[in-house]
Amino acid sequence: MAAKPPKADPVQDAPQVAEPKHAAAGLTAISHTLRAAQRQMGVKRTALTLLSVNQHSGFDCPGCAWPEPDRPHRAEFCENGAKAVAEEATLRRVTPEFFAEHPVAELAGRSGYWLGQQGRLTHPMYLPEGGTHYEPVTWERAFDIVAEEIAGLGSPDEAVFYTSGRTSNEAAFLYQLFARELGTNNLPDCSNLCHESSGSALTETLGVGKGSVLLDDLYKADLIIVAGQNPGTNHPRMLSALEKAKANGARIISVNPLPEAGLERFKNPQTPKGLTAGAALTDLFLQIRIGGDQALFRLLNKLILETEGAVDEEFVREHTHGFEEFAEAARAADWDETLAATGLTREAIERCLRMVLGSERTIVCWAMGLTQHKHAVPTIKEIVNFLLLRGDIGRPGAGVCPVRGHSNVQGDRTMGIFERPSAAFLDALEREFGFAPPREHGYDVVRAIRALRDGEAKVFFAMGGNFVSASPDTEVTEAAMRRARLTVHVSTKLNRSHTVTGARALILPTLGRTERDVQAGGEQFVTVEDSMGMVHASRGRLEPASPWLLSEPAIVCRLARRVLGADSKVPWEEFERDYGAIRDRIARVVPGFEDFNAKVARPGGFALPHAPRDERRFPTATGKANFTAAPVEYPRVPEGRLLLQTLRSHDQYNTTIYGLDDRYRGISNGRRVVLVNPEDARELRVADGSYVDLVSEWKDGVERRAPGFRVVHYPTARGCAAAYYPETNVLVPLDATADVSNTPASKSVVVRLEQSATD
Repeated sequence: MAAKPPKADPVQDAPQVAEPKHAAAGLTAISHTLRAAQRQMGVKRTALTLLSVNQHSGFDCPGCAWPEPDRPHRAEFCENGAKAVAEEATLRRVTPEFFAEHPVAELAGRSGYWLGQQGRLTHPMYLPEGGTHYEPVTWERAFDIVAEEIAGLGSPDEAVFYTSGRTSNEAAFLYQLFARELGTNNLPDCSNLCHESSGSALTETLGVGKGSVLLDDLYKADLIIVAGQNPGTNHPRMLSALEKAKANGARIISVNPLPEAGLERFKNPQTPKGLTAGAALTDLFLQIRIGGDQALFRLLNKLILETEGAVDEEFVREHTHGFEEFAEAARAADWDETLAATGLTREAIERCLRMVLGSERTIVCWAMGLTQHKHAVPTIKEIVNFLLLRGDIGRPGAGVCPVRGHSNVQGDRTMGIFERPSAAFLDALEREFGFAPPREHGYDVVRAIRALRDGEAKVFFAMGGNFVSASPDTEVTEAAMRRARLTVHVSTKLNRSHTVTGARALILPTLGRTERDVQAGGEQFVTVEDSMGMVHASRGRLEPASPWLLSEPAIVCRLARRVLGADSKVPWEEFERDYGAIRDRIARVVPGFEDFNAKVARPGGFALPHAPRDERRFPTATGKANFTAAPVEYPRVPEGRLLLQTLRSHDQYNTTIYGLDDRYRGISNGRRVVLVNPEDARELRVADGSYVDLVSEWKDGVERRAPGFRVVHYPTARGCAAAYYPETNVLVPLDATADVSNTPASKSVVVRLEQSATD
């Protein structure tokens, strides 16, 4: 039997602390997976649902974007993926009676964990201006409300259309098509918050803003460097790929301010050996100071240049541009400055160099630990420099591997969810649909918050996600949302964004990945793109949680018909009836999707073309891969302060909180903890177990405070600290962003620790 949702909401965390773990997964993960799934779904539904996850004939996990192998295991899911599936396929329901019982003001005081545990939304809900409770509304009236507010705008650019990564390719294509026919490029998405820095750096240097490796390349690599990433919690199925790479002879270097259990040892629950001993993964752990990665790779590049025969001179000569300027900058790299920036020893860096020089095929993987800094874009460019020097782009077993955090976040961008679309994409839309899309760039996430704050945007529409909890500078973001005339959220479950509303608000419930999607043209499927550019089908099998749910494509099509009216040049009714018709149009607009319907019918789908990987062709401004020579940057922290990175617990996926434990780090029954190196703690005179307020310091002089965090002495890099988001998003200033990409700098927040009133 599935358990009922919790009635009580813990007013204050009571964290308990044990020793961190040194291995991930294994029997313990199986036990936690089954318990979590059965609490939400019951025994029979758990078995039927989990065996369909990431299968060729099943549905794509709504969690991370890690690719599936050619022949998926029968249990091709991880602990956190199973939790994501369970919370979508839950038997718990949030009905109109729930909203009648709980006023919005009360819900706003609940934790994100409690809200998410209540279950699936069942009806469209409306909060009228001046109202205290959401009330049920028909779909027709809901679309009328959106149309009324949009009609009252002075310009289409006063509307913002946000997208979460879980949206399918078909829904994303329709969504951007609607926004652009309406007349705006205000299409911020969760990429703005995570891998925008990767896309910016890779587009300039290689000409394609995506990774250049496929899963098979990991198995062929000699050396894999995992930098600023925690696969054990954020992409657990990646550990299986790393284990296979190790078995094939690869060596692994992990670069991280925190030791991570999954990169130490992986107990693969799919094998007998994994359930017992497991496999050691990391050959060299570089415990780098937060933000020191650019300095590390710059020095490695200097040392490669100084080593006879280490540079792939033919590749550099034939395929690259800007080598001399880069080489001059690299040769100026300084050992002392690098050791100060990284906190590493000379011996560790020299050992790393030996491993690099001994590799003929190197892959560098990274995630948010690199992308969310002021200097994130030059850091990733320096990694590209590192790979270009050795000819490790366009070679099997080598390349760049930015690991995306949310299923189909990469596909959304491919489908045109981007505030700065290319002229070629807009030209293709115009040819296909016969209207002139707007050319002026729109708002990304940070600029959208500013526009809402300043009254320049008045309607906010979110296709999935939890915008309020995902965004920086929580107080500013919430005040901005409350200035809107209308906020709309297309969602499967309740979250904090539903409680921070404009003058009017709508919650529009939608189908999940696990559910059957039947339209007038019959049963439908959707498609997604994984982190490595593989596109495949996703088919839900469960009956919908409520007869009042609409699919995301249906919501967009009906909204477009109501807002745009009979003058629209797009066949919205046809698209709602048959998703194959959407894919036919995508095939004519988006390069790489020719014969889309035929190719996606193949088991496992198809790989999108990638010119640098496939042809060693680089569609950049120079026509070649570009070396770059940005100045080396790293955070400087005043005395008595620490550099804080925000991160996930193991019982969490993005802003969704599954529980209050972080098993691998030894934390249980609480989330308000700050991990501090014991030596730093002694210097700052903060005892293990004491409570502090985290106060961020930024050049605007505004005090941003996160109160009541338990100090946990933890083996972090010196001068560095870590705490969970979204609780610490309040500390990240809206204007503290990465250069070029404008991604919030959530991994390098200067903080001081003050004794808490709760201590």
